[in-house]
Amino acid sequence: MIVAGFGFSTRAGMASLRDALARACAAAGIDAPHMLATADDKTAALAPLAQALGVPVQGIAPDSLAAQVTHTRSARVAHERATGSVAEAAALAAAGPHARLLCPRHHAEDRLATCALAEGTPR
Repeated sequence: MIVAGFGFSTRAGMASLRDALARACAAAGIDAPHMLATADDKTAALAPLAQALGVPVQGIAPDSLAAQVTHTRSARVAHERATGSVAEAAALAAAGPHARLLCPRHHAEDRLATCALAEGTPR
């Protein structure tokens, strides 16, 4: 199963989310993910994209985000969320205990959203 993890600003709209996803999918050479994931408090904002794609969205608890080892690191995100990348951490957490990143976070052109892809077997 391929999970697209997202990190994004409250100012990010559907276009930003779609752009970040498209960039990540292109980098990984895949058409579409099987699931979307983000921080628990951001799932409502990601739900419209999940619905448009016909895939589920999973919220990830703060302790699960913090437990993931990310490839990239944002100092601001590390301070606010205790992880280097919400997108990477969410993708890895949702993809299960033996998940691997297919691609690190990719930014939307407007820099309001990031998306990373992980592959694994969810619990």
